[in-house]
Amino acid sequence: MAMLDLIGISKSYETQKILEDVELFVAQGERIAIIGKNGGGKSTLMKIIDGSLEQDSGRRILQQGKSVEMLAQVPVFEATDTVREAIEKELASVNDMRLAFEAVSKAIENDPTNPKLHTRQESISAFLDAHNAWSLDDKVERVLQEFALKSFENTPVSLLSGGEQRRVALAGLILKKPDILLLDEPTNHLDVYMVAFLEEMLLKENVTLVFISHDRYFIDRIATRSIEIDQCKLRSFDGGYQAYLSAKELLLSAMQKQHETLLKHLKGEEEWLRRGVKARLKRNEGRKQRVFEMRESAKKNPSQLRKITLELERAKHAFNQDKSTNRQKMLFELQGVGKSLGDKVLIDDFTTRILQNDRIAIVGKNGAGKSTLLRLLLGSLTPDTGVLKRGEFSVGYFDQQRAMLDDEKNLLETFCPNGGDRVEVRGSSIHVFGYLKQFLFPKEYLDKKIGMLSGGEKNRVALALLFAKNVECLILDEPTNDLDIPTINILESFIEAFQGAVLFVSHDRYFVDKIAKKLLIFTGNGAIEESYQTYTEFLELEQEIAEAEASLKNVAQEAPKKQKTKVVKLSYKEQQEYETLPQEIDALEAEINAIKACLGNPECYQKEGISTLTERLHVKENALEPLIERFLEIEEKKEALDA
Repeated sequence: MAMLDLIGISKSYETQKILEDVELFVAQGERIAIIGKNGGGKSTLMKIIDGSLEQDSGRRILQQGKSVEMLAQVPVFEATDTVREAIEKELASVNDMRLAFEAVSKAIENDPTNPKLHTRQESISAFLDAHNAWSLDDKVERVLQEFALKSFENTPVSLLSGGEQRRVALAGLILKKPDILLLDEPTNHLDVYMVAFLEEMLLKENVTLVFISHDRYFIDRIATRSIEIDQCKLRSFDGGYQAYLSAKELLLSAMQKQHETLLKHLKGEEEWLRRGVKARLKRNEGRKQRVFEMRESAKKNPSQLRKITLELERAKHAFNQDKSTNRQKMLFELQGVGKSLGDKVLIDDFTTRILQNDRIAIVGKNGAGKSTLLRLLLGSLTPDTGVLKRGEFSVGYFDQQRAMLDDEKNLLETFCPNGGDRVEVRGSSIHVFGYLKQFLFPKEYLDKKIGMLSGGEKNRVALALLFAKNVECLILDEPTNDLDIPTINILESFIEAFQGAVLFVSHDRYFVDKIAKKLLIFTGNGAIEESYQTYTEFLELEQEIAEAEASLKNVAQEAPKKQKTKVVKLSYKEQQEYETLPQEIDALEAEINAIKACLGNPECYQKEGISTLTERLHVKENALEPLIERFLEIEEKKEALDA
């Protein structure tokens, strides 16, 4: 049963349709990623799910007693609340239930046969189980540590930066664990270690989640289902980002075959229509009208096919940028460079060379010194120790404050400050609209003031302006923040086509893996490690080392625990389950494989419907997992007994 249903939902703003007759259900334990371009309706859909925005038509049905809460883009706190107080206020209802459980447990001690007290205790216990609230104090401590908030726990939240305030709000909301949690770009302002912790929390706590994110690795790791908003409609795909891309390829193939079939059918109908006499008979008006409708479809299909093909090409393929580094121009040379901020050493004795075709990602925890290194390279800071040499070349710089934009100018004035309507891009003169169309701006935006644009739109303008400059080196500070996935794909294609060096700071692991050929990793205490691994490989190795170290520490503690474990014989019920579960598991796996095979066959999934199949697959997979876990649990117990 769905916790929340949207049925026949439509929403428009003035004359612009955003959603048209869409359906969506959210089942318990689902983690749904909403994918689509900026302005396509993602935030609108989230607000309708939240209930903070009223739809024009359709119904929003929330299961009785269930709660829906959304992480605010700009959280609001009491002016005097400290970080810890702000988090604990979010947990007030959970803590009240913990106190209620203690009170009813004491009451049962005095009146052990009272059925009402036992019913009340079971109800409270179920709530605390659902919210994983038994060890809440420990979780608060861990969240403060992992989100780098522990040093601020007694500081008023109002004194924190915007990113830190969002981390406080995120911490409180995850620990509170509403029945349906809504997150809009939760990984913004988190470094990769914080993102890894967030992923762990969401998976471990079995959160029911609907989220928007441009972090494709985050989507891939977290999402059980992906919902794409395209042309005011929703498409549902099972799994994360890679599964979404694969399903889009299948959809494209099916659409191409449908278009070919349509053209063949249309050709025969056109011949019938040209015969003239029968086509003019009144009884054939309906058939004639269908021919006209087929003509319109045949006109629209190619542009839709080209659009999906282009999106897939941008998302899945990169130009081959492997180039020889021999005789490349040296841009920067750093010898023993050091930089401190107060007592904190940000960069310690760092030596490296940066050449003209380098693609370098600068990564590490927040506050480690990444932006400081960029500022040293740009010349806005000078090293405390060592030497930094810079060659003769031009730099294009993208910063998160978008300092290069003037809110009082419109797009045409921004790109053509000397008049006219053409812009120079890589030696070619292009009409400004033709260029901006590549960054998803419609023609009517040309006379729109920069100050009237959203944060994501301003970032697109800043990037378009950057790539219109004739420079030899790009330095980018968090370029993917506030961008949707289609725009990030465009950014990636422009960077890959850029003939020069690219140095960038980013926490977007997918983006780093795709663009970077080299990593500068801030590992702590001013140390910077150079690596030619992918970022994912580095993080996986780092995680393996940490787990190995933790495992060694726990060996001595775990051994006595295992010796103390006593195993009794299997119960009659367990023996029955042990014998019947394999057949149930085999049957479910066969059904799952059949559904997957159908999803890989256009003829099958067109007949059944992608949404219906993916929903059925999701139900079957959800049913399979607890059966396997139960069988393994009984088998482990049986093996221990046999031993």
